[in-house]
Amino acid sequence: MGYTLFFLVFVVLISGTALYLTRARWQHNLPEIYIGLPRPGTILGDIEAGLSSDTFSLAGNVDSGDSRAGLDGQAKAEILKIMKKRRMQFDDARRVYMEMRFSQNNIGPDGRPRDPKLVTFS
Repeated sequence: MGYTLFFLVFVVLISGTALYLTRARWQHNLPEIYIGLPRPGTILGDIEAGLSSDTFSLAGNVDSGDSRAGLDGQAKAEILKIMKKRRMQFDDARRVYMEMRFSQNNIGPDGRPRDPKLVTFS
């Protein structure tokens, strides 16, 4: 019994390692949507993760066949964290994220720099 279990575990580990190392050869044969998970690093994955709305629509990018990698990974993770933590919709979480970024870069909520030495001409 012990040898059978050991053999089974050994075969699974060897098979898993072989599949992992050769994934570039067979991964393109997998269907586009797999197990219902959002695809990381694609615009379609961003839409499936809830990072799209009427005011920030990514559907046009998908329709035009855009092959870019999707939204910025760090910003995406931060916005998803805000959405989950504060229970906000995407647009509100995006606004909060941008206000946080503005304040980190010494920019007011209205978009004007907070530099006291700033001179503007109107």
